[in-house]
Amino acid sequence: MLRTAASHAVRLTRVVLAASVLAIALPAANLAVAREPVWGTAESTIAVAELPRQGQQTYRLILQGGPFSYDKDGSVFGNRERLLPRERRGHYREYTVETPGLRHRGARRIICGGTQPAAPDACWYTSDHYSSFRKIVP
Repeated sequence: MLRTAASHAVRLTRVVLAASVLAIALPAANLAVAREPVWGTAESTIAVAELPRQGQQTYRLILQGGPFSYDKDGSVFGNRERLLPRERRGHYREYTVETPGLRHRGARRIICGGTQPAAPDACWYTSDHYSSFRKIVP
């Protein structure tokens, strides 16, 4: 009887340990999966005409080379979130999309990549401060 109780305790300890390891590992694994971009799907693109009015205005200014309202507009975007395609540092630049009613820059941005800022290879829109991106298409 004592041996059975001891082996049961050992099995229970192993189950609790395995569950603890999974509880720690799974949220990190899910976070990595959730942050992966879904390229080529309808959800990952936005037409210029679908951008908010302020986004359309910012996009036009990018293609004209400015002028921009904020000092940080045109500054290097580091892609630390790694949601955009991997490129060398300096490839991406960020631009503010104004949010009506806010006295600060807000969360909306357009990120463009390429060697010539006024002629970007591609641009992305984020309304949630870099948590997700949608590629801007004509």
